[in-house]
Amino acid sequence: MRRILICANLVLLVLFPISWFAPLLRAGLLPFFDLSEISVISGLQSLWKSDVFLALAVTFFAIFAPYLKTIGLALMQFRLLSPRVAPALHILGKLAMADIFLIALYIILVKGIGMARVETAWGLYLFTGCVLASLTISLLGRNR
Repeated sequence: MRRILICANLVLLVLFPISWFAPLLRAGLLPFFDLSEISVISGLQSLWKSDVFLALAVTFFAIFAPYLKTIGLALMQFRLLSPRVAPALHILGKLAMADIFLIALYIILVKGIGMARVETAWGLYLFTGCVLASLTISLLGRNR
């Protein structure tokens, strides 16, 4: 079981960067216009131009928190990092979930206004799956 958890965590080191560039959603004004694909990276590029503070927060939640947690967990699995940092890694995992909540809230708000069209894309499911897999791996690893 330990080897499976280690392999799954190492796979996340590849899947997380893919999820950052994958389309999270497609959005457009009014139902008649083409939809633009939005990824974590393209969203961050737009944020850096308009709101640096929010861009820093989203960069931390979407990129640094989940990836640092995955790297930290890998280091713990290979016994290169003390198990005493496990609570900090657990907090990083919870912070990564905040980003998914914000994306879901954005989709609900935009759909409720009715002036724009938003469709979820496969990248949202990949990103969510990566965060949930990381959380599951850390919980299962804690019981070992």
